[in-house]
Amino acid sequence: MVDAVGMGMLLAAEKSPELPTVNDFLPPEILFQGTPFAINRIILIRIVATIVLLVVLGITAQRAKLIPGRWQGVVEMGIDFVRDSVVYQVMGEVRGKRFVPMISTLFFTIFVFNLCGIIPGMNMAATATVVMPLLFAVWVLVQYWVTAAREKGLWSYIRDECFPKGVPWPVYILLAPIQLCELVLIRPASLTIRLFANMISGHLLVASCLAFAQFWVIDASNKLAGIPVGMLWFIFGLVLTLFEAFVAFLQAYVFAILSTVYISMSYPEE
Repeated sequence: MVDAVGMGMLLAAEKSPELPTVNDFLPPEILFQGTPFAINRIILIRIVATIVLLVVLGITAQRAKLIPGRWQGVVEMGIDFVRDSVVYQVMGEVRGKRFVPMISTLFFTIFVFNLCGIIPGMNMAATATVVMPLLFAVWVLVQYWVTAAREKGLWSYIRDECFPKGVPWPVYILLAPIQLCELVLIRPASLTIRLFANMISGHLLVASCLAFAQFWVIDASNKLAGIPVGMLWFIFGLVLTLFEAFVAFLQAYVFAILSTVYISMSYPEE
């Protein structure tokens, strides 16, 4: 009896779908193994996405006309969106002109890297590991510290942030370390974790739905009942794929607007 139950559990385990795990985001090296230039799948996706982005924008700029065509209009619409709805809306035109190239670079790079998660053949967001979002966050960190040093002076910036006016002196004992920690750690950490955690979770959801669809349509023993269930899982996976495209844009927008806010806070208040 015990052997029969154990055999049944073993057969059930063998027939269960193979679900994705976080380990999928740490693929083995495929090029230049054992060297400082080793490349795995996700690094290769980043390289390809960067080249495609640079080529597309370069060709668009080279062929730009006074009366834009359809594609040029789409690209200009994206740039205008970042400039007007992100940078100028937060910082104003006078201050914002300096940071339009930086924020536009962040937005478009993150957006394209995020979209790699739903592009056939890639199927993995280039921002789904901590390294790339952390690099973007460190760039923002350096920029708002440089801006603060230039506009307010470094000590004045730290003083204003860590010792805000109107707070009782005993509170500064707790408030000052927390504020300093926010400037150095919490802001870049929040940018990093928000981006890569959302892309990981989205990838796992979509991949899980497709894994269940494959299991019920191909691997399940009862094909008659499995095909309808598998089709439902497949449709659900398609819906989540479309939602992931929206999340790819949303996360790029959130990262860009928070970066603009942090830089704007480095300026002296008027």
